[in-house]
Amino acid sequence: MKQTKTFIPTMREVPSDADIKSHQLLLRAGYIRQNTSGIYSFLPLGKKVLQKIETVIREEMEAIDAVEVFMPALQQAELWQETGRWYSYGPELFRMKDRHNREFALGATHEEVITSLVRDEVKSYKKLPLTMFQIQTKFRDEQRPRFGLLRGREFIMKDAYSFHASEESLDVTYQDMMQAYTNIFTRLGLNFRAVIADGGSIGGTGTHEFMALSDIGEDTIAYSDNSSYAANLEMAEVNMDYDKSDERLKEMEKVSTPEVRAISDLVTFLGVEANRCIKTLVFKADDAFVVVLGRGDHDINDIKLKNVLGAEVVELADEVEVKKLLSCEVGSLGPIKLPLELKVIADKAIASIVNGVCGANEEGFHLMNVNPERDFAVDRYEDLRFTLEGDTSPDGNGTIKFAKGIEVGHIFKLGTTYSAKMDATYLDENGRAKPFIMGCYGIGVSRILAAVAEQFNDESGLKWPKKLAPYQVHLVAVNVKDEIQKELADELHKLLKSYRYEVLYDDRPERAGVKFADSDLIGLPMRITVGKKATEGIVEVKFRQTGETVDWQREEITEKLQAFFGAE
Repeated sequence: MKQTKTFIPTMREVPSDADIKSHQLLLRAGYIRQNTSGIYSFLPLGKKVLQKIETVIREEMEAIDAVEVFMPALQQAELWQETGRWYSYGPELFRMKDRHNREFALGATHEEVITSLVRDEVKSYKKLPLTMFQIQTKFRDEQRPRFGLLRGREFIMKDAYSFHASEESLDVTYQDMMQAYTNIFTRLGLNFRAVIADGGSIGGTGTHEFMALSDIGEDTIAYSDNSSYAANLEMAEVNMDYDKSDERLKEMEKVSTPEVRAISDLVTFLGVEANRCIKTLVFKADDAFVVVLGRGDHDINDIKLKNVLGAEVVELADEVEVKKLLSCEVGSLGPIKLPLELKVIADKAIASIVNGVCGANEEGFHLMNVNPERDFAVDRYEDLRFTLEGDTSPDGNGTIKFAKGIEVGHIFKLGTTYSAKMDATYLDENGRAKPFIMGCYGIGVSRILAAVAEQFNDESGLKWPKKLAPYQVHLVAVNVKDEIQKELADELHKLLKSYRYEVLYDDRPERAGVKFADSDLIGLPMRITVGKKATEGIVEVKFRQTGETVDWQREEITEKLQAFFGAE
């Protein structure tokens, strides 16, 4: 492709509203343009990268017998109402009405649509298992679109759905998907980890996220420094034996603590360690209140709490609710003499506290020398806290470290979450109707574009992996007015195309400095420059990943290109 015939509007200045490297470079290198907040156009270079990502995805999906479909982006409200998500999904769902006042949503996801399709068409266990996928635009009305393609209101996604007659069949497909996703992200050149995750608004129990490692990632990954264990921070288990002091139990004592509400204030005022303090919180789980206890140096993980309670929604009770329930302020709460109807759930670390400190349920006072079971009852001890760096890995092998990651893929075991609610059933071998057992598997296609750009760049621009670059070779004619240079560049362009190399040919009448700056910014794996040595049949070759430059004779170009692009 001649550069004079395509559309690559590069920019010299860094856009003021682009906060991260990938967003800046994709704009500056002419891959994308913003239409409005969270909505982008993909220009020719960006579109070519997307197509290569999609090709890899399709190949790996078809390798595990997934078949491609294409479902509507416009979805009728009735389907979402069947599952209840029309009411629970939240303001991120774009909703609208047609001229007949019928309600619709722009597809944020397609569980309801695919379930209704299979419900209507698949009647027998003999048609199972069945896996279908699509690559399509999704819409979510993000409150704060940011980070370019990483958090948008319109984005491209691959979503797949599998239907089964048994949990064992689902397990097989889940593992197939796990391997397919590993293959996809490996082929795309990403530095990634598969981590244990939470199902969120999609639902289901078994689930893994695939995270591209990046300092700007919105998610924190907890991983072992000595094993394969990795989990999203919100799902990382804590499997530790807490040392319990053998000091004698002291008599409980009430002390005045004026204006002391936070753990940090308590530590300073009383001169105690945070790990001896008992943090008392009141959560609202669906419509019921529950008291949750955690150590002063730990934070309660509301996702773990939600899963332990089997609740749909868990949130901290507000100050008005706490005051009405316990007749005291939030900063003075403690587990002593609570109403009998209130359940008390404690993190496992609480059981090891000896002669601890907690609120007295009275403004301006705390209790010292408090001991679990002697002074207050606990209904259940559970793993409720966030893990910390330095904790023992849950598998017992190594210690926990943290890293940041960008979510690029997510796989779920949905079970009958959707099929049961939508009365989607098949007839088993005994002629009995049973709900489909389902799996759901997503990849953020446009997110991958940004994630790769985030991992592969330098101060001069992008540095695409060979298999993902929009073109393989950037052929640059330094001076198109020089007949010898122009003739050799034209000849090489024709030659490389005949060998089926993807070539971007810079035939623009620009200064050499402009061409080289644009070339580094665009970031193709190799640049072949036809300059002053054209009279000798010599070109300069620059490898973008390493910055190395060498001279090649015209006669050896095809052989060396084959060696470079054939090597993986």
